[in-house]
Amino acid sequence: MKRILVKSVFDAFEYVMEHFYPNGQEEMAQRTNTYAVISIQDTHTKGFGFKFNESRFCKDVLTLYFDDTVKEIDGAKLFDDEQANQIIDFIQSHKKDVDTLLVHCYGGQSRSRAVGAFAVKMLGGDNSNYFAAETPNEYVYDVLETVWIQRMLCSD
Repeated sequence: MKRILVKSVFDAFEYVMEHFYPNGQEEMAQRTNTYAVISIQDTHTKGFGFKFNESRFCKDVLTLYFDDTVKEIDGAKLFDDEQANQIIDFIQSHKKDVDTLLVHCYGGQSRSRAVGAFAVKMLGGDNSNYFAAETPNEYVYDVLETVWIQRMLCSD
């Protein structure tokens, strides 16, 4: 993975559409890099009404449903260890075969920023810029980090 992009659902859709081309006219695609998507969708709306799919350029999609919360709330789905493991496995499985990891949630500010910050750290990069301008969902980030550390300790 050369880069990690964190976007809102609208900007993620735009990014994906830049890879679109009419049948048989691949040269018309604005972008031709490969990418994988972590799509974080809201539960109270049962998602955003569409899902990203694999294509020539999109190598894989992980769609998760959890809400932007930091504690148990009736009617909301709190991020959990199982979802953290899915994200870690997804990042590991695509770190060498795609150019870009595209992470989105509704606004691209909290949940997806936490996942993006974690992905950068997991891959050995400096994620401080993810915490400078906006505040990622600290609960999501902490769960990811805790699960990752536990996995590293268990593999020793």
